[in-house]
Amino acid sequence: MTDNSLRTVTVERTAPGRFVATNVRGGTIAFGTGSDADDTAFTPVELLLAALGGCTAVDVDVATSRHAEPTRFTVTVSGNKVNDELGNRLTDLAVAFSVAFADGEGADRARAILPRAVKTSHDRLCTVSRTVEIGTPVTSTVEDA
Repeated sequence: MTDNSLRTVTVERTAPGRFVATNVRGGTIAFGTGSDADDTAFTPVELLLAALGGCTAVDVDVATSRHAEPTRFTVTVSGNKVNDELGNRLTDLAVAFSVAFADGEGADRARAILPRAVKTSHDRLCTVSRTVEIGTPVTSTVEDA
């Protein structure tokens, strides 16, 4: 691995059931358990769904918007949370694109490449969905115990 291949975020507890993730550029996102009805913060599962949709959305946006700006670009990501002999996990993950372009030659090109862009992102480009599908092992350790 090269120095620029490492990706890191730091997660810190801010209150009971509340956390903030910080990336190396200083960006932050708050999240929590979602156990409080008034808690609108994302849960870790929702962040995973957002990462799946966001990763492919970025790839598809780059490919299509060079030809035309979309008039609608929505990605809906869903999955069923199950608890079985394998433990807690999501099944039936689905990423659905709803993208529209105005009329015109560039828009026609963007519409034409949209299915290929979604497939290419899913099959080769999106690090998040590729990692989930391949099943990369996760190591958890305790430091300074």
